[in-house]
Amino acid sequence: MGEKSRSRGFCGWFLVLVILGLIAGAIVFAVKKKSSHSDDEPAPVPGPPGAIVKKYSDALKIAMKFFDVQKSGKLVDNTISWRGDSGLKDGTEAKLDLSKGMYDAGDHIKFGFPMAFTATVLSWSILEYGDQMDVVGQLDPAKDSLKWITDYLINAHPSENVLYIQVGDPDIDHACWDRPETMTGKRPLTMINASFPGTDVAAETAAAMASASLVYKKTDPTYSDLLLKHAEELFSFADEHRGLYSTSIPKVQTYYNSTGYGDELLWAASWLYHATEDETYLNYVSGDNGRLYAKWGSPTWFSWDDKHAATQVLLSRLNFFGSQGVSKSVQVYKKTAEAVMCGLIPESPTATSSRTDDGLIWVSEWNALQHPVSSAFLASLYSDYMLTSRTAKFSCSGETYTPADLRNFAKSQADYVLGNNPMKMSYLVGYGDKFPQYVHHRGASIPVDATTKCKDGFKWLLSTKPNPNIAYGALVGGPFLNESYIDSRNNSMQGEPSTYNSALVVGLLSSLVTTSSALQSFT
Repeated sequence: MGEKSRSRGFCGWFLVLVILGLIAGAIVFAVKKKSSHSDDEPAPVPGPPGAIVKKYSDALKIAMKFFDVQKSGKLVDNTISWRGDSGLKDGTEAKLDLSKGMYDAGDHIKFGFPMAFTATVLSWSILEYGDQMDVVGQLDPAKDSLKWITDYLINAHPSENVLYIQVGDPDIDHACWDRPETMTGKRPLTMINASFPGTDVAAETAAAMASASLVYKKTDPTYSDLLLKHAEELFSFADEHRGLYSTSIPKVQTYYNSTGYGDELLWAASWLYHATEDETYLNYVSGDNGRLYAKWGSPTWFSWDDKHAATQVLLSRLNFFGSQGVSKSVQVYKKTAEAVMCGLIPESPTATSSRTDDGLIWVSEWNALQHPVSSAFLASLYSDYMLTSRTAKFSCSGETYTPADLRNFAKSQADYVLGNNPMKMSYLVGYGDKFPQYVHHRGASIPVDATTKCKDGFKWLLSTKPNPNIAYGALVGGPFLNESYIDSRNNSMQGEPSTYNSALVVGLLSSLVTTSSALQSFT
């Protein structure tokens, strides 16, 4: 009898455990089902700019200063104590005023190709994130810096098929180490024309003019119209007289050697479509030229030389916000943009392996930070397009990801730049407690009161003392693949900043400083 009682008790407890197991299983299933369902629901559309993220706001304010550091010409409301007027006679040999514009990097050359790229990216940043810049007081400085470049580009385009693409000779310039205010070397001009074409640089300049025309469309319509006129002329010049500028003018191959011009043609046509809504430009990117140059289905890296990925993201706006007919004609660009995004998300089945151990996108030893910053900027844009259009997710080889995944990736790259890295160093000069002290930059390295000529200024290049002037906002080249950084003034590979990198980091930081809904139209 005792054996039977124990048996019945055991069976009772067994039934209780079975029932509890079934209940627990049902709960887990319900939770999973609810979680799966919530992934299908789009996130709320952001409203006006929300709460400010202080670290990104502080970094943005610093990053914006590098444009002032790089300005040429007669300075207005100069905020950089160690900078003064320079390059005032630039362009005089052609009876042009090319005194404005910006020096490219740590030297004193005005390279038109990357300078135009700087203007295009800065325009795009203002158009997408001007409201977010405004809440932290950076919209007006951004527009002022942009106009400093576009004023130069207008003057550099004196007739339909002539564009001056460079001021200064690198061989002459690099033979000296001096401040821009006291430079004495000759500054010859380089131009392209119908006989010596440069489709790549002409089309990039057209993109800069077209995008900037949208920035000033409401506040200065006369200036906007002038920019658009130049953009249309330059695009026609670029398209009708095709050729690489580095083939037409071999001496430019050492610096900013272009690897193709098809991407710039599509990039410029895309911006001209946004600026004019003329379907001729839409047909241009969706027709034969698109098939020839767009690299549909092949993700690429966004840089001063390659605009494929940026064009795909820019045209994806039309899929997210355009009419059905327009959306269909550029659908293939959006598909490729998604392939780019899939490559960036670390957990994606198609994630790129081009990363450091700590997760920084790393593609090139020279100017290593260009690619992670540009990639993060594109990811932020695409994330915001998805949020505003109520697009819940996208697929990467069967796995789905959300706008939040893209934004988290963008933040990871920005945070690495700002100090969350193995060196525990900010690569944005002037931000944080630790940043590079020996930036490869002539003006920053020479005391303001020093009297130097061309050659004797090299003692400041070789000095073991930190730079006497801080190049606020300079984004240096960045770490090696092993995530080390050698802070030496002679280490131009890692320590030289560039104006176009500043445009990219300004765009990225502007996207992260707060949240707001994306503009559905630039016009």
